Amino acid sequence: MSFLRRNVLWLLAAVLAILAVAGLLWWRARSQKSQYVTAAVTRGTIQRSVAMTGALNPVVTVQVGSYVSGTIKTLGCDYNTEVVVGQVCATIDPVPFQLIVDQDQAAVGVAEAQLEKDRAALTYARIAFERDSKLLTQGTVSQDTVDNDKSVMDQTTAQIGLDEATIVNKVATLKAAQVNLAYTNIVSPVVGTVITRAIDVGQTVAASLTSPTLFLIGRDLTKMQVDTNVSEADVGAVRVGQNALFTVQAYPSRTFRGKVTTIRHGPITVQNVVTYDVVVAVDNPDRALFPGMTADTHIVIDEHDDVLRVPLPAVRFNPEGIGRLRGGGSRRDEGRPEAPSESGTETRAGEGGRAGVGQRGSARPEEAGRFGDRPAGSGSGRPGGTGRWGEGRLAGASARRSRVWVLSGDGTLRPVPVTTGIDDGALIEVSGEDLKPGDRVVVNQANSSEQGRAGASPNPNPAFRQGQGQGPAGPRL
Repeated sequence: MSFLRRNVLWLLAAVLAILAVAGLLWWRARSQKSQYVTAAVTRGTIQRSVAMTGALNPVVTVQVGSYVSGTIKTLGCDYNTEVVVGQVCATIDPVPFQLIVDQDQAAVGVAEAQLEKDRAALTYARIAFERDSKLLTQGTVSQDTVDNDKSVMDQTTAQIGLDEATIVNKVATLKAAQVNLAYTNIVSPVVGTVITRAIDVGQTVAASLTSPTLFLIGRDLTKMQVDTNVSEADVGAVRVGQNALFTVQAYPSRTFRGKVTTIRHGPITVQNVVTYDVVVAVDNPDRALFPGMTADTHIVIDEHDDVLRVPLPAVRFNPEGIGRLRGGGSRRDEGRPEAPSESGTETRAGEGGRAGVGQRGSARPEEAGRFGDRPAGSGSGRPGGTGRWGEGRLAGASARRSRVWVLSGDGTLRPVPVTTGIDDGALIEVSGEDLKPGDRVVVNQANSSEQGRAGASPNPNPAFRQGQGQGPAGPRL
């Protein structure tokens, strides 16, 4: 009898242990309340843009070189020197060129003296010919003497023509020497600012087939341009006259504005990547921008003002379990709510299933198709690449039907159908009758058991705030 009693006691103890473990598991399952990351619906401007990098350059850049070779004797310009047209920036030693000019001037003088000599000879030859011609009629001189006089006169006349041509040649040579002498003065051809100087006093300049660059002068640095390389996937959306925004590393907190002035059709191919040069004109009245600065540029290809905006994850979020329950599966988890219908059935906050912190609340494709939720907006923010600030998705210009989940004040979730528009990679334009500024839309969902892991890496976006779920009637999350 005592043996049977011991067996019954052991059996009761085992049953109680099993019940305790089952109760503990049930309690832990029931305690896995969900928390929601929400963001407020705002009203403002949405810009869709194409992002690229470029370099700042003056609108007109002049490379001042040297036509002649020689040694730099003086410098009249340095870095940042403001120059005008004709200002002498440097001089090459003019002595060798002055000697050539003097020699050519002497050659011109010799040619002119020879011309005067030959003219005097022509005068005598003409007199001799006329005199002998009269004597020939009188029979005093022979015909041969007259013919010789005529030959001498003709030769002297030709010599005068040769002397005149020689003078023209010598004068041209003298002018060339004078031009080379003038080229020893390196002058500015434009009004602008000296950007670079490549010479110093005493340096020898060798002008061979190509003219060496001595100065780089930027014309009117108050007007500059950004030469950007736009990929072939994005260049189709860029138009002349579109606004552009860019920043430079020298002024990280300052945004500069410009306009697209030129789209150059010549392709630039680097490692099989084709880009096109798009020129953005920008005013630089305070000369804060320097030539050569790298500009992180965004060309605004579409812009909507005074529209409702929500974070991109909000239009892709669906509470966990909707796809499984609507798909006809058996609802085995006690405590999970029925899936909300498309007519607006609410879901209690804190009773949703586990969505996972890393999923960003994204609906599965089969769920999106079943509920009519097409993925609106873009996750990348840029066609064919990873998004950055201000980058838009070119393919998402047309309006689409979607849905967001609004967290009510009593802790319930309410689906709101919306129509989506353009996005900037972080926010997306939405419109709906039941949506207004200030509403809290859900962008993510996680269980309270994962709260510690989620809290270890808080969401960096300040627009999101993570609530503490406390059951169906808990506070706003």
